[in-house]
Amino acid sequence: MSHPNPTEIHLHKQSRVLEISFDDGNKYSYPAEYLRVFSPSAEVQGHGPGQEVLQVGKEEVNIAHIEPVGNYAICLHFDDEHNTGIYSWDTLYQLGVNYERYWQDYLQRLQTAGYQRKEPSA
Repeated sequence: MSHPNPTEIHLHKQSRVLEISFDDGNKYSYPAEYLRVFSPSAEVQGHGPGQEVLQVGKEEVNIAHIEPVGNYAICLHFDDEHNTGIYSWDTLYQLGVNYERYWQDYLQRLQTAGYQRKEPSA
């Protein structure tokens, strides 16, 4: 079974959104904050189930630049110096497909932790 591959990747720095079009016709818009808090890095995900680290205070984060990783992924360099997450095409696709569910789960985890999320400035 083949996984969708990106056909276009556009970073909109002013609005802090990464747009990716895939070869199956789907197109997703990813806020930088969303990509940062769901980074596939060990720093965020931990080294095993239950070791995830809740990311707080990332409302204003942006993507400084994007680095290709072979033919299968990109590395996002965030302006908060985080740059260790390798986002495979499949990871990005799953983050797009599941955006609403993942984002609501993240907001709930923030609330449970007692963190008051600030709306990012325009």
